[in-house]
Amino acid sequence: MKIFLSLALILSVVFLNSCSKTDASGCQPASVASEKAQMVAYCTSNSITYTEHTSGLLYEIINQGSAVSATSTSTVSVVYTGKLLNGTTFDATANPIALSLGSVIEGWKIGIPLIKKGGRIKLIIPSALAYSCTGAGNSIPPNTPIFFDVTLTDVK
Repeated sequence: MKIFLSLALILSVVFLNSCSKTDASGCQPASVASEKAQMVAYCTSNSITYTEHTSGLLYEIINQGSAVSATSTSTVSVVYTGKLLNGTTFDATANPIALSLGSVIEGWKIGIPLIKKGGRIKLIIPSALAYSCTGAGNSIPPNTPIFFDVTLTDVK
């Protein structure tokens, strides 16, 4: 499952860039505004005191961390749990996994640089900044906002 999500994170950039308002396959991305109420409800029911990024991403910094911040060209090592907003876990890592920050979903590209090495952040990501109208295999349906709890263990 870890390999699937890592591959899905990397490939999401391709899918996000190929899906505009409507493409030849009928892909129709949901707007961030249309998902906001669902995302706020998730935060409320899970005691997440969120901040809203201009992109529509909601986040809560649990621990700022110290030292090194990630940039778009960084390779980050992370431990994370990914869930649908209904509480279903679609992926989780127990040990750090290294990922190129330039190759992950937009929600991670925005959220991970908000913390530093050793930091922890909760990300509630609208589908437009995640897997959009394509979804990710059988784990993440199209136009589905998602949640990640991420600890940044290293930055290179």
